[in-house]
Amino acid sequence: MPLNTLSKDASPDQVLAELQENGAVIVQDLLGTQAVDTLTAEVLPFVDKTPMGRDDFTGRATKRTGALAARSAACRDLIVNELALTTANRFLQPYTRKIILHLTQVIQINPGGAAQAIHRDRLAWGKYLPKDIEPQLNTIWALTDFSAENGATQCVPGSHKWSWARQPKPEEIVQAEMSKGSVFFYTGSVLHSGGANTSENMRMGINLTYCLGWLRQEENQYLSCPPSIAKDFDPVLQDLLGYTQGEYALGYYSDPFDETEGLELLPPERALDHAAQKIKIGIN
Repeated sequence: MPLNTLSKDASPDQVLAELQENGAVIVQDLLGTQAVDTLTAEVLPFVDKTPMGRDDFTGRATKRTGALAARSAACRDLIVNELALTTANRFLQPYTRKIILHLTQVIQINPGGAAQAIHRDRLAWGKYLPKDIEPQLNTIWALTDFSAENGATQCVPGSHKWSWARQPKPEEIVQAEMSKGSVFFYTGSVLHSGGANTSENMRMGINLTYCLGWLRQEENQYLSCPPSIAKDFDPVLQDLLGYTQGEYALGYYSDPFDETEGLELLPPERALDHAAQKIKIGIN
């Protein structure tokens, strides 16, 4: 099964159709050169200070740099990109009232980096979720060209419909080769992995992942982007970080410094010093 590529003016409907059929798709050149250069300039100082991976899965020649919502204004814009966010909301909202940001990570595969083991990202939650629930939608934004030689993401289109016991044949594995500024969409259920970098240049992209609002995030956004930083963000981004209730009674908190008598249950937005008054939330 091929991995298809859509033009930069693709609609969410087109992306969703590819995700349903193949589990993955490339949207070509969605970001302009200037936007990519700005992103790269903002994240590269943090990447340079990041150590290589600690094992074969994270990549002994691979750097993974997080906390991007706090560190990069350009990345914050990318998180709320209209095509990505609309697609993520529509893909996940059959299973949740709200979606949240699961992961922000620059992935830099350096020369000599070995191919990662083929896997499904949804296994971050083990095998506890029913197979018919899609827990996440992932994007990888190319900050450099992605080629077969420099470690373009490997993918097995259609494998989101397979039995989990089925292993791919070599001819079923393709690579998400794309130009700088393109984005690779893939579901949490599709088989994929980082490719081997046999070139002389590094391959770098930004992995931004969205998940169901009632699941625990892979990257702890409350520590990676605490209220002291998140309070100045757009409310849409604040909600994605998790500073909102995923369901009616999911995610409230009590102010440990409030000496008012009685239990006051507060919405997470209150931690960001929103103008809204404190409200009590009835919990049965």
